[in-house]
Amino acid sequence: MTGVPASAAGGSQAGAAGKASAMGSSKARSAKGVGPKAGGPKAGGPAAGGVDTGAEGGAKSPRGGKIAAAAVNQASVWNIANLLTMLRLLLVPAFVALMLADGGYDPAWRSVAWAAFAIAMITDLFDGHLARTYNLVTDFGKIADPIADKAIMGAALICLSALGDLPWWVTAVILGRELGITLLRFLVIRYGVIPASRGGKLKTLTQGVAVGMYILALTGWLATLRWWVMAAAVVLTVLTGLDYVRQAIVLRRQGIAERKAALEETEA
Repeated sequence: MTGVPASAAGGSQAGAAGKASAMGSSKARSAKGVGPKAGGPKAGGPAAGGVDTGAEGGAKSPRGGKIAAAAVNQASVWNIANLLTMLRLLLVPAFVALMLADGGYDPAWRSVAWAAFAIAMITDLFDGHLARTYNLVTDFGKIADPIADKAIMGAALICLSALGDLPWWVTAVILGRELGITLLRFLVIRYGVIPASRGGKLKTLTQGVAVGMYILALTGWLATLRWWVMAAAVVLTVLTGLDYVRQAIVLRRQGIAERKAALEETEA
């Protein structure tokens, strides 16, 4: 009778028992959340020298997808919106040179200076619109755009006051408001962003028209008209400035209340 040696039979039984024990131990580890699925790297993952294909069917992780999307959507600094902003910055010294050429009172040079100022104001209308429409918003644009706006307007006001065409108190009110609101925005940015209002846009347009009219060597009824336009610009400057202060106070109060409520909820 041909049989199986006792030692072989015993070894086979022991092997079967070992496999059963290993399978049971593996199930136990999986049930407790211990093992490759819970904490350790997957086979073939980055830690094991392979390619990470994701959790299910090669799907990418949400975090990795967001990082990749952000990298793809990041607009280049050298886009049309930023180029217009750079052009406006370059126009500032050119405008000052034209404005003060030949003593600052030559009508021809003042007309050329007005053309430079008009180009700067027109690019201000387009660069922000292009950046938002075509997703060209960059960190450089966020910083350079408001600087360019304040620079060209400030240069024009200071030149006009230095030449005696515009009272210094008007320049002080307009520039003080612009710098003050910019500082206020930074102070409350932790609570939120103060959006640009229609009054603020109207103020900017009125300021541009008024300053442009003062740059030109106007006489007669046009000279009288520009005084009224500048008066309207000063009034809008003050009123919109006060409105921004009100918005900042409300935004700060809401932010403090929300943080307090969130803290109380956490402690509870």
